[in-house]
Amino acid sequence: MTSRTAPAAASGTWTLGDHTVHRIGFGAMRLTGNAAFHLGDPSDRSRSIAVLRRAVELGVNHIDTAAFYFSRLRSANELINSALAPYPDDLLLSTKVGPARDASGEWVASARPDQLRGQVEENLRQLGRDHLDLVNLRVMSQPSVSEHFGALAELRDAGLVRHLGLSNARPQHLDEARAIAPVVCVQNRYGLDARDDGELLRTCGELGIAFVPFFSIAGAGREAGTAADEHDAVLAVARARGASPAQVRLAWTLHQGPHVLAIPGTGNPDHLVDNLAAGELRLTDAEIDSLNAIGNG
Repeated sequence: MTSRTAPAAASGTWTLGDHTVHRIGFGAMRLTGNAAFHLGDPSDRSRSIAVLRRAVELGVNHIDTAAFYFSRLRSANELINSALAPYPDDLLLSTKVGPARDASGEWVASARPDQLRGQVEENLRQLGRDHLDLVNLRVMSQPSVSEHFGALAELRDAGLVRHLGLSNARPQHLDEARAIAPVVCVQNRYGLDARDDGELLRTCGELGIAFVPFFSIAGAGREAGTAADEHDAVLAVARARGASPAQVRLAWTLHQGPHVLAIPGTGNPDHLVDNLAAGELRLTDAEIDSLNAIGNG
């Protein structure tokens, strides 16, 4: 299949666990409404399902989700199940455990190590799977991840989980986790406006571990979405290349290394096509230099 029919393929590939995935995937958080989590109005169900199906048609084979991605009336996992099951053989579903929300959507105490099995089983139930391809431990306030990651390693040994990763991690967390079980990816906030994790990004590349940035498009907007004000340097490159600012941000993200995987999320079918087209945008050295000059936000 060519990049013309599967634009996600133009971004290149990376071996994530036992799957070869395109370097532009899809983040499911925004499927549930017009703002993250329980904020805003519920999404249109049929439109969200159409976006998921279109993403796979366009070559997306890495979708990031979590059981705690839900809003009033909508659950990202349920939407994925309804849209895509039975799942394509080449599709990798990654999920996260650790944080917890009650039925009203309010955040509650994060899971103890002995509660992680319940969170894994909830993801299995919602997705309609008998195993999870990849589970990321979302690091909360705990100084050490050894007990939590050890509990997930036991679930991996039991066959409920194939591969493990970390989210919101620090270098010491990666060291602790690798001493317990293989780590195939690190999901951290990273982008033009947030480059504090550059050392961890480079470490992952040296170790052959995928680095998966979140909020790489949103910038300072984070959960609320793309910020209203865009940097002049991003706008200048976008105008010169006939691209959108989101495409420029994604192209810069992918430029950071062959092990860097982007997971932009949207509930808008036009934004989906725009995001995936970023895989074909190759920035020049001068453009990269101008973007690198943007200070951390």
